[in-house]
Amino acid sequence: MPSWTTYLLFISFALAASFTPGPAVMLSIHNAMHHGWRHAILSSLGNITGLLVLATLSALGLNAILQTSELAFTVVKFAGAAYLIWLGVQQWRHAARRPSSAQAKTVQTADVAHKPHKLYVKGLMVALSNPKAIVFIAALFPQFLTASRPLGPQYLALTLTFMAISLLALSTYAGLAVLARKRLSIWFASGWPQRVSGSVFCAFGLSLLRLQRV
Repeated sequence: MPSWTTYLLFISFALAASFTPGPAVMLSIHNAMHHGWRHAILSSLGNITGLLVLATLSALGLNAILQTSELAFTVVKFAGAAYLIWLGVQQWRHAARRPSSAQAKTVQTADVAHKPHKLYVKGLMVALSNPKAIVFIAALFPQFLTASRPLGPQYLALTLTFMAISLLALSTYAGLAVLARKRLSIWFASGWPQRVSGSVFCAFGLSLLRLQRV
């Protein structure tokens, strides 16, 4: 473990980063509004699994590869952008062919009941498709490691803490989304929440295209 002073400082940074809206937050909000809080947790668990994978890859040196190889960085960047834009387009398509409110609820509930793993995989893919995430992890974590102590346990502690805080943030946004849905049921039935979330996903995807290697 890092020193307690260092650890508390890391927690403050992790809280700020996790509660800042991004693709994972938008996905959690979208799933909560369409499928409920418990199903939104599935995508959130997928997302923190992705963070664990990225932290592991960062420890193994993937960040160094992305920083030194223009081709590798470009491939990851375009793949991530394409996936986020695809998610956005899917939201617009669903809004365009929106059935009645009762029919939509029945279809969505049945789909999630039979294929809940889809929500988990989406959360996982949103985390893995964002090159900003691995650059952030690689840049942030070393600042809170104490060189005089074993690095492995420290890195593991920071990773698990970051995952827990991310899950807390995504769960909080999902809960707020469920409350908002109850208060804005008419607006929700209009299909505009899907259009808004779709536009935000596309915007996140396009922003990745402008990302440059550090």
